[in-house]
Amino acid sequence: MRTMVRGIAFYRLGSGGPTVVYLPGAGLVGLDFLNLATENPATENLAAEPGTHVFYDRGGTGWSDPVPLPRSAADVARELHETVPVPGPYILVGHSMGAVYARRFAQLFPADVAAMLFLDPGHEDLFAHLPPEAAALGAELKPDPAALPDLTEAQLEAARTAYASLLAAWPDEVRAELTDHHLAHWRTGLHEAANLESEVYDEVRHGGEVPDVPVIVLTAGAGNPAWSGHGPPELVAKTLAGIRELHAGLAASFTRGEHRVLDGATHQYAHIEQPGAVRAALSDLIARSSPPAVR
Repeated sequence: MRTMVRGIAFYRLGSGGPTVVYLPGAGLVGLDFLNLATENPATENLAAEPGTHVFYDRGGTGWSDPVPLPRSAADVARELHETVPVPGPYILVGHSMGAVYARRFAQLFPADVAAMLFLDPGHEDLFAHLPPEAAALGAELKPDPAALPDLTEAQLEAARTAYASLLAAWPDEVRAELTDHHLAHWRTGLHEAANLESEVYDEVRHGGEVPDVPVIVLTAGAGNPAWSGHGPPELVAKTLAGIRELHAGLAASFTRGEHRVLDGATHQYAHIEQPGAVRAALSDLIARSSPPAVR
């Protein structure tokens, strides 16, 4: 499945039809989203949903060549545009920070975007929109990767057990490779996201027009489970409500935008916890996509 283009790793399923490109959130890689392209990724015949599905490992992540992290959103967008092995226009599926990169791609290359699916996306106005205490909670949950100790044997074993359950539907060899990768490179997401709030959000805020294409914004209804362990229930509830409002506003900024909430789904793994709802949104976008008009 793996295709290397100038040091960038892609994984492709299916052929013909619309091309769907997956941009993972920080800490995840392309193959973490394999389940969205097929009802049962564990079958030997990985028959994809209609169209061509391309899973992307950004430079410095996954099985792509190492590059210094963090990076600008424009660097990521240009990298994808120059290396993706299938011609556009694309339906971009962006999760978390990957959704921010998808929006930057759309600003720079609007003619190459047919539709966008944002899965619990980051947003440049997040902390301006939430209670001030939410910003403090966010800072508290943001560790310094260099200061974190290596995982203990007990932590590694617990993580392997968790991944075995989380990725149970993945083919055995893919699940094993993904698990080993995540356990060896768990700091990568922290390094990549280090400039999200200080630089990347401003890039998108001042990045210019985006194509007015069909867009669906999916909100993980349960948010980030770590919040519950660090913040009072009232603040967590206000934060979740504020994120829903922000996501609804993002969807409303597009003529053909729609907002949906995935009840019970968490931020990092909503696509695994609610795969049917995410695939349904993607199928709707495939049906609605058409050549973009820039606004």
